[in-house]
Amino acid sequence: MLQAKNGEFYLNDEPFQILSGAMHYFRTVPEHWEDRLQKLKALGLNTVETYVAWNIHEPKKGEFNFSGLADVERFIQVADELGLYVIIRPSPYICAEWEMGGLPAWLLKEKEITLRSSDPVYLSHIAEYYKVLLPKFVPYLYQNGGPIIAMQIENEYGAYGNDQVYLNFLKDEYVKHGMDTFLFTSDGPEFIKQGSLPEVTTTLNFGSKVDEAFEQLERMKPGSPKLVAEFWIGWFDYWTGEHHTRDAEDTARVFKELMEKKSSVNFYMFHGGTNFGFMNGANHYDRYYPTITSYDYDSLLTENGEVTEKYRAVKRILSEYTNVPADYESKLTSKSYGTVSMQESVSLFDALHQISSRIEHLAPLAMEDINQSYGYTLYRTEINRHGELTMGIDAIQDRGYLYINGQFQKTVYKNDEEKEMTLYFPEESNTLEVLVENMGRANYGEHLADKKGLVYNPWLGEQYFFNWEMYAIELNTLPEDFIGSGQQRFPKFFRSTFDAEGVHDTFVDCEGFTKGSIFINGFHLGRYWNPAGPQQRLYLPGPLLKEKNNEIVILELEHTDTENIHLYDKPKLSKK
Repeated sequence: MLQAKNGEFYLNDEPFQILSGAMHYFRTVPEHWEDRLQKLKALGLNTVETYVAWNIHEPKKGEFNFSGLADVERFIQVADELGLYVIIRPSPYICAEWEMGGLPAWLLKEKEITLRSSDPVYLSHIAEYYKVLLPKFVPYLYQNGGPIIAMQIENEYGAYGNDQVYLNFLKDEYVKHGMDTFLFTSDGPEFIKQGSLPEVTTTLNFGSKVDEAFEQLERMKPGSPKLVAEFWIGWFDYWTGEHHTRDAEDTARVFKELMEKKSSVNFYMFHGGTNFGFMNGANHYDRYYPTITSYDYDSLLTENGEVTEKYRAVKRILSEYTNVPADYESKLTSKSYGTVSMQESVSLFDALHQISSRIEHLAPLAMEDINQSYGYTLYRTEINRHGELTMGIDAIQDRGYLYINGQFQKTVYKNDEEKEMTLYFPEESNTLEVLVENMGRANYGEHLADKKGLVYNPWLGEQYFFNWEMYAIELNTLPEDFIGSGQQRFPKFFRSTFDAEGVHDTFVDCEGFTKGSIFINGFHLGRYWNPAGPQQRLYLPGPLLKEKNNEIVILELEHTDTENIHLYDKPKLSKK
């Protein structure tokens, strides 16, 4: 069992240096887990670390999922078969630039809930989730013959709160469910006091300034073993921003400092992967910054698993301190499959009966209050006034498309500087429609309780309008019938098929389309937003394909100049 004593880690009573890489099983298709882990092992690392995302395991209250991308047990087994140790971080909250930091959206239906605290309502949901989740890990604990050597309590809690009752509750839950293993907390150096527990090892998260960080840890907990639980070697990207990179030699230089200090290290990220579906998070500071679909992170492996110069630089440093294995020869390749013409289309408004559930209420309800977590919500009501009416946009979270009598009027976004708009209603009785896109809930900081949709009844023309229809569009179901009324208004679904000889990885480029989502054989690859960037192509893993008749569906929200998409063998994560 892993222990901390005399300022070092010990495993089986022998000094042990944790050399780990972060890889999230839910961001990589299961068929690729072994390939990525083989490359981790070939680097010379002995451990893989992963978060556990609550919202993929309990997407609806009381409905659990542990298959496919959510098969965390199989991920642990693959690591074990390769001789790797495993660190599990099953906090209710994970951050990770993941939707709502891993917390399930249905928590927000609870009135007045206080997230990440000792609020009894919040704790009751965690207890019910842990009752299902934690026993799954018991057979894989190191002392039970498995690879799990450590587990984290919460995640960077010092950067959020100071509720020690909450942290101790999580620790007690681990004990209650047989998690007799090494426990730790992790925080940025400036937050370790608030995020630590007295009898639990404190670890640090940082990307540079090694001496300063460890000096802070030594002042607070003298004699602590050194573990950088997140050694940040890259960064994430957000829509409208630039693609982030970190110089390989700079990463290697800081890593060498850590090796000189005999620190244990977990590379964040070793392999970033992809925010499939609607699972990207967002950061909300001065503005709202939704994360892109790719979680490439400028990691040691690219989004599609290729070895980088940064990987080679780290391996060179590591070889100065230990024997490193030979490189792993991957069998995975990427391929260009050419141009696909999107042959069919149908307006979302014609497909509502196939893809949505309808709710009526006196006032509009937030997405979470109609039991919807992700996607889009269409709101509709009658406005029995004629002329220009002013409306604020703050009720619309995050991006709204407005229509009057079936005619598109304008798009509004929570980052717009203008917080009011004027709408013209041409008739004495008019139909107002607002289609709202949830672009990703905040995953960090003060705005974690981030409701979506129309979060209150908008004040329109200095009055409220009542009696609303709502259509919840999560896109768990796609249109089967592409024969509608013939209306051409956006959003529109486009559909076609293509063959993929050899079922290799590829990248979908939909230049000429504007903003929306892409589905392959029913699997939601994620969002694109071409004018905003930086990401220009979506990664399509080969295991999602078949040799013949792959169905591709695109939901285009705004506009398209083309009906063709292209499948390339290379990513494009920059507008340049």
